[in-house]
Amino acid sequence: MTPTTDDIVELSHLCATYASRMTQGDIDHVIAHLMTADGTYSAFGDTYALEDWPALVAAAPKGLFLCGDPELEVDGDTGTGRVPLLFVDQTNHRMRLGWYSDTYVRTADGWRLRTRKTTFLRRHGGADSGRPHDPLRPKPTSME
Repeated sequence: MTPTTDDIVELSHLCATYASRMTQGDIDHVIAHLMTADGTYSAFGDTYALEDWPALVAAAPKGLFLCGDPELEVDGDTGTGRVPLLFVDQTNHRMRLGWYSDTYVRTADGWRLRTRKTTFLRRHGGADSGRPHDPLRPKPTSME
């Protein structure tokens, strides 16, 4: 179903705010204002509940999250999207390219991310969920 202009604007703002706040290291804002209470983040072959996400972000490289406009599908109060992603590590300017695959839910406070899954583009021409940036990164504690 085609999203309305209002949905496009609000979901685009949601995705832009995510990129800006992640660049600033403000995971607390992302969790409190952009995600649903049952939200999850998936990468590196694992899915992380919100309570696990701050430790994962703390172990990750810091840098610039640059996202393009989301490709959206909306059906009433739910939706899906794919968002182009470029991450640039601030310490060495190495880049990670890929996209987010999202699910969205309209809440009383507006649109929120329910799930966000990262897929990385590889030099060999393939795409996958990524290699762990830190082999000692925290593993999810509550996801099955």
